[in-house]
Amino acid sequence: MPARNLSRRDVLRAAAAATLAGSLAACGKNDDEGADANGVVTLDLWHGQVDTGKAAIDALITEFNKSHPKIKVVGGGGGVTADSMLQKVTAGLAAGSYPDIAYIFGSDLASLTKSPKVADLTGALKIDDYWPAAKDAVSVKGKVRAAPALLDSLCVVYNKKLFAAAGLPAPKTGWTWDDFTAMSKQLTNPAKGVFGTGWPGVGDEDTVWRIWPMIWDLGGDVVSGDGKKVGFDAVGAQALGTLDRLRTDKSLYVDPKPGSEQLYQVFLAGRMGMVATGPWQLPELNDAGLEYGVVPLPSYSGKAVTISGPDTWTVFDNGKAKVKAATEFVAWLAEPAQDIQWDMKGGSLPITKATADLPAWKKHSTETNGLDVFVKALDTAKVRPTITAYPQISQHLGEAISAVLLGKQSPGDALKQAVDQCNQVLAVPN
Repeated sequence: MPARNLSRRDVLRAAAAATLAGSLAACGKNDDEGADANGVVTLDLWHGQVDTGKAAIDALITEFNKSHPKIKVVGGGGGVTADSMLQKVTAGLAAGSYPDIAYIFGSDLASLTKSPKVADLTGALKIDDYWPAAKDAVSVKGKVRAAPALLDSLCVVYNKKLFAAAGLPAPKTGWTWDDFTAMSKQLTNPAKGVFGTGWPGVGDEDTVWRIWPMIWDLGGDVVSGDGKKVGFDAVGAQALGTLDRLRTDKSLYVDPKPGSEQLYQVFLAGRMGMVATGPWQLPELNDAGLEYGVVPLPSYSGKAVTISGPDTWTVFDNGKAKVKAATEFVAWLAEPAQDIQWDMKGGSLPITKATADLPAWKKHSTETNGLDVFVKALDTAKVRPTITAYPQISQHLGEAISAVLLGKQSPGDALKQAVDQCNQVLAVPN
């Protein structure tokens, strides 16, 4: 969705999270209930959406308010985009003036739950109806701490014309990272400014999140089972080695700026053969008139695996009546009748399989090239762990990836440094 480019979920906000953890325990409002004299509960929703995403949520808010006369949702958005929502909410919590509901990136949820003002929704939502990735993304330490707001998956989009020009067959399900690197090299044409593929290079979460499927596929993980050390020390060098091969082959466009906008502009301009992206990119591809195809991510093992980065509707405690009303609203949003409106207009994949089974979604999927591939990928999608240490782990691994992409360190040296730094983080109890 427009407010949700890869960058929007993927810029680390560790400093804000640290401030939150240290100073918010006693902050809050004194209103114990939250309903007015007429029994109407007004909810302040900060959503951060723009363009079509804003239009979609505004329409749903209007529909909800008409059908729920005792609840009034005000979707002012908090005056910021989703990219800046954590900072805005953190400042609001510190000042004792915060929303009833906010659109929070999934990778930020665990840090935010250090505040006692984040409501516990355990038992209040039909969580078993969600796709496993959505369920995992809103669960922190065994409790449900938010509702899923947006669901995605990562796949590879490829330019059909560039494949044809290079004399290459289209990639297919079951392809390998060796296939990917070989195709990238063949697609690259320096004379025409064509790259085989691209990768964000600034070291933020946008750089990091797309390497996790490679690590999971190799049998690694973000952290070990006991949570005391990283789980990618034995396999990370191989994943980084794949990036290093793309770099040395000169087939990789490394985006030097936050946000990945340049990377996607190169692809949209027809000068990149393949790019890993999510379903939010499909409207732009269609608007650009690009002839494209979508395939699952390649793998080392031959078994499909991908990543989903769900975002959340996080509810804050401004009194019992407000928490109850806010929970009712976010649960309503996930029902198929509303979910499909948000999905089709806002750019999400269905939150539940029930939505994906609706005739209207099936028609939409048939009419949108490649959308079915992203939905099917949810069957093998995993999510990053909802742990407070994740932003720091991401920061250190992001620095290692950037060092390899820029040729500043070997995969082995970069990994060792990141592993040592991350293990120091995990050694501190959270």
